[in-house]
Amino acid sequence: MRYKNITDIFFDLDHTLWDFDKNSGLTFEKIFQINAVNIDVSEFLKHYEPINMNYWKLYREEKIDKESLRFSRLQDTFQAVNISVDKEIIHQLAEDYITHLSSFNHLFEGTIDLLEYLQPKYNLHIITNGFHQVQNEKLKNSNIDAYFKTVTNSEMVGVKKPNPKIFDHALDLAKTTKAQSIMIGDNYEADILGALDFGIDAICFNYHKISLDAKIKKVDSLFELKRCF
Repeated sequence: MRYKNITDIFFDLDHTLWDFDKNSGLTFEKIFQINAVNIDVSEFLKHYEPINMNYWKLYREEKIDKESLRFSRLQDTFQAVNISVDKEIIHQLAEDYITHLSSFNHLFEGTIDLLEYLQPKYNLHIITNGFHQVQNEKLKNSNIDAYFKTVTNSEMVGVKKPNPKIFDHALDLAKTTKAQSIMIGDNYEADILGALDFGIDAICFNYHKISLDAKIKKVDSLFELKRCF
């Protein structure tokens, strides 16, 4: 289907445009080498990725703070792979991870093509739960910052998706309305239900290949999105 009367498209960043898992894996390879941590990175990532997702859920729900997220996801993963690492090293790894994450900037296939296609027709924006400094560096270093008129992140608003306040802030910043807007993201709870409950339409980029209600609009690749606009 093609959307009519839409003027503003809001994108999530991680796992939607920016290939978080690939860039994160390369970052861990780098920081393990820097800190002389001898570990099978692929085995580490197999455990880390679901643990990280669970901690981000807790963070979205305001059950943990940023520092706990950064430390505990690493500590739990080392425990899962039965490797003992001093807390001081974990703290250093947590800091180095944030420092080096935006030095790798692989985008999903079709990202630039999609943005080039949409930018002349629509106002493009970002709504992200990621940390302010890191997300801005990702946008800049991957050379996609110029495509977006506004960037709304959870730290500037004080709440995270799916809280309606972050969507309300994003619309105010973009100077647009619910009826003219649509949200595109990978996270069913934060991006899709958050947007729909707020009153704007949404399309799920089903990166995680989860089973979705037939009523939820979804695409399996960014190339499919061009057919929607």
